[in-house]
Amino acid sequence: MKIALVTPARPVAHSGNRNTAIRWARLLRELGHRVKIDTEWNGANADIMIALHARRSHDSIVRFAVRFPERPLVVMLTGTDLYQDIRRDAKARRSLELATRLVVLQDEGLEELAPRLRRKASVIYQSAKPIRKAPPLKTRFEVCISGHLREVKDPFRLAAALHHVPPQSRMRAVQVGGAMEPSTAAQAKRWMRREPRYRWVGELRHGGALRLLSRAQVMVISSRMEGGANVVTEALAANVPVVASRVPGNVGMLGRDYAGYYPFGNERALAALLWRAESDRDFYTRLKRQCAVRRGLTRPAREKAALRNLLLELRA
Repeated sequence: MKIALVTPARPVAHSGNRNTAIRWARLLRELGHRVKIDTEWNGANADIMIALHARRSHDSIVRFAVRFPERPLVVMLTGTDLYQDIRRDAKARRSLELATRLVVLQDEGLEELAPRLRRKASVIYQSAKPIRKAPPLKTRFEVCISGHLREVKDPFRLAAALHHVPPQSRMRAVQVGGAMEPSTAAQAKRWMRREPRYRWVGELRHGGALRLLSRAQVMVISSRMEGGANVVTEALAANVPVVASRVPGNVGMLGRDYAGYYPFGNERALAALLWRAESDRDFYTRLKRQCAVRRGLTRPAREKAALRNLLLELRA
């Protein structure tokens, strides 16, 4: 089949949505399909459209639905779709109605959909190839955080938490991610001057970010909302335990009984959890064991099979 894959994330963007589009295109091509990635649909003939982002891809979704009303139209819902836009944006809600099928990236995402929409939704966990674990630094307990410095990511919560860890801690925090605004870069630099245990390294190539992740003892994801974060998938693939804000997208990735959650925005609770991971071997082992259980959800073969099944259902 000819598949039009639409993502609003530009080719130069190192965003989760762009990474998802590139990975899905590769998997779909391995399944024998022809795939064209665009930031918006150019009107070219296609047997199916897969659109990432209900609100931002809305114009492409509408035009495809009008031109090819009998052809399958799949809409993958991002974190801002699920936990913000479909609650208050008419375009996002219209995209849900036009879609033949909806895709969410973790089980909790289904809870955000009305029952009639849930019936046409599938869960496809994002995948990552196994990442070889690098030896951790012996002189410190290294914690990493990765993602663009955006308000929705609560990017400096980890830096703020370092003030509350005990003085005997060997904790050091490394933050990877580009600043979306000059003011955000300035804020990161102020945090480095204020907190000597915090280092912002800016945006790295994907390979460099994965090498840093692979040697870390813990990865933090502090977001206010997530659809199903690539960085969590990569941490699972690298056998690095995660400490996460307790928001639905993270719970959907790690499970409701996961021990590594803290209340969103609470740096004292985050500090306490990180110190426990550093100082309590049994607790750290528990986090690793729970992450290992979830790792099976994020294997590439599983994601590929889920895409295959989705397309087979659409053609039935």
